[in-house]
Amino acid sequence: MTSVHESRAVLPDAVVSPRAWLQVAATMFAVAWGGNEFTPLLGMYRADHGFSPVTVDLFLFAYVLGIVPALLLGGPLSDRLGRRPILLPAPVVTVAGSVLLALGADSAAMLIAGRILCGVALGLGMAVGGSWVKELSTAPWDPSATEGAGARRAAMSLTGGFGLGAGVAGVLAQWAPLPSVLSYVVHSGIAIVAAFALLRAPETRAAQPVSERVSLARDLAIPSAAHRRFLLVIAPLAPWVFGTAAAAYAVLPALMSEHGGGVPLAFSALMCMVGLGSGFAIQALGRKIDSPRNTRAVVVALVFVMAGMGVAAAASSALTVPLALTAAVVLGCGYGMALVSGLQEIQRIAGPDDLAGLTAVFYSLTYLGFATPAAMAFLSENLAAVTYPRMFVFGAIAAAGCLVLAFANWRSHLPRAREIS
Repeated sequence: MTSVHESRAVLPDAVVSPRAWLQVAATMFAVAWGGNEFTPLLGMYRADHGFSPVTVDLFLFAYVLGIVPALLLGGPLSDRLGRRPILLPAPVVTVAGSVLLALGADSAAMLIAGRILCGVALGLGMAVGGSWVKELSTAPWDPSATEGAGARRAAMSLTGGFGLGAGVAGVLAQWAPLPSVLSYVVHSGIAIVAAFALLRAPETRAAQPVSERVSLARDLAIPSAAHRRFLLVIAPLAPWVFGTAAAAYAVLPALMSEHGGGVPLAFSALMCMVGLGSGFAIQALGRKIDSPRNTRAVVVALVFVMAGMGVAAAASSALTVPLALTAAVVLGCGYGMALVSGLQEIQRIAGPDDLAGLTAVFYSLTYLGFATPAAMAFLSENLAAVTYPRMFVFGAIAAAGCLVLAFANWRSHLPRAREIS
């Protein structure tokens, strides 16, 4: 008998290429590029446009104000209305964000508005795009895809965009003309190409008939967010995803601004690419490390996080290039493993009707980590005893506590057998 959940899937009426997921992944890549191209330019806004360190870090965090609503609304709405109508605006919104950033280098209001728009686009890409890629990575769309392929493809699309966006922006700002404009022009071109690719992507989820729709408030409820494995294993892990990433490509580059060989923007871009490149590389091992029978992948992620915080404490004290790059590598591995292990757990826990919704909740929690740079800058400026090395040591201790919790729930609250078979 066909279940209600199965009836919502859209089956292809013609042969569909197993690479159709790339048409959606292109938009995920483009919105991730737009979300992170701002990061290596933080030093430029401090030095050339007169903004304080705390203000600049708040610019970095501002796009979370766009991400979280887009995640929490976009994911469930795409479960209700289909993936295509919710994700199609994302490339247009990210271009609008880049336009505001390019025009508003000296305006805090325009920079914040641009960051929020880039956040809206990224939130849609993460929640809706991630679910769409996951569905296009299963039969009948891609019968040859292995278990967990959707989570890995989504995570790698995002990480590739985060890394290349930051790398290209930093290089252009350091050596090309129009440093506060050109990187945003490049991003806009990439997003326009991605928009045309997205138009060809096959829909995987039928819109719910109007006669069957319940209230929107009930649709926005995410029952699987109360799953004990989510609460005890995934929720404590989630903030470390971007907590480690932000430490690698925002906090440490700021501390190294006078120790990076006289090219602070390029060095910041290098730190971004090293950290995110390490995260990208380790995601390829995620399938071998992850197990649906225990918390092994989460434990490995938290070991990297704890080690990364320790190396970052040493790097923030010594302020040497080798230690800074080493910290970026280890923190990047923590980011990559935390992201891919969290997504794979989410895709096992969620039901078909709240996959995008639970993905949105997970990503919303991950972005709490983006408050790290602003919080650390504020504490450092206002409390003399709270130094960066001490804050990183505290981070290592907190990660150790999460690691103990993951071990304590090694085999606890596993999804039902049908969800992990």
